Amino acid sequence: MSDLARVGIVGCGLMGSGIAEVCARAGRDVVVVETGPEAAEAGLRRITRSLERAAAAGRLTVAEHRAAAGRIAVTTDMTRLADRDLVVEAVAEDERAKTEVFARLDAVVERRDAVLATNTSSLPVIRLAAATSRPSQVVGLHFFNPVPRLPLVELVPSLLTGEDTVRRAGAFATEVLGKEVVHARDRAGFVVNALLVPYLLAAVRMAESGAASAEDIDRAMTLGCAHPLGPLALADLIGLDTVQAIARSMYAEYREPLYAPPPLLARMVEAGRLGRKTGRGFHPYPERPAGQDGKG
Repeated sequence: MSDLARVGIVGCGLMGSGIAEVCARAGRDVVVVETGPEAAEAGLRRITRSLERAAAAGRLTVAEHRAAAGRIAVTTDMTRLADRDLVVEAVAEDERAKTEVFARLDAVVERRDAVLATNTSSLPVIRLAAATSRPSQVVGLHFFNPVPRLPLVELVPSLLTGEDTVRRAGAFATEVLGKEVVHARDRAGFVVNALLVPYLLAAVRMAESGAASAEDIDRAMTLGCAHPLGPLALADLIGLDTVQAIARSMYAEYREPLYAPPPLLARMVEAGRLGRKTGRGFHPYPERPAGQDGKG
């Protein structure tokens, strides 16, 4: 079994809370770090309610729910990560913010062979690894939302990631968390977003041009192609700010027009209409999930 017993998570938004939950459900001791008390409280509420929903749906027993909740601590103190075997960065999809996190982790995490992972969905892993004195220990572990339900993890080593780090991170994802792993090269967008984002942006451009309404675009793809969600509803679920950040990163790397964020996407982000997490995106979400704070 994996030697990664003590897990740290930086960021308790939609992704960080989901990663914390699956690690705790797998029996790992989890410490989650947030930026302030309010964000920490919101993150803990998000994890708690997700566990409650899983128990209500029969995916967890009451005992498993309580045990998982008892394994999670949410704090604002980064030094609580000093003894961690694995730390997963899950802050906003912003290169500067992520680089700052990795520089801080390099100073705080005491175990020199600890795995430092990023949940980035688009940024090259090598840029984050370069912020540390141990790039051989840095790897991409890209989970998918909602983390407790979706089985995929993209495993992304940089040119400097050590083989042992790749092995240990992969074993953790598969043997401990029960995920399916696909291996991807360290290029913006990896596998899934390199294919998915142009599709989402094409749907935004279609809505922007008035060729069809958001409702009809999504109905066409769910009814005509058997997709579980239409592209604009999926963009709302991901978060329009996150979609924009991923698209910008990919456009900066490839300079392909299909990756360029459409003006409508930028206007919606500027207006704070980010999708499900703010209660409004391409579609309205009047029953905004409790504890959502607009963080990805």
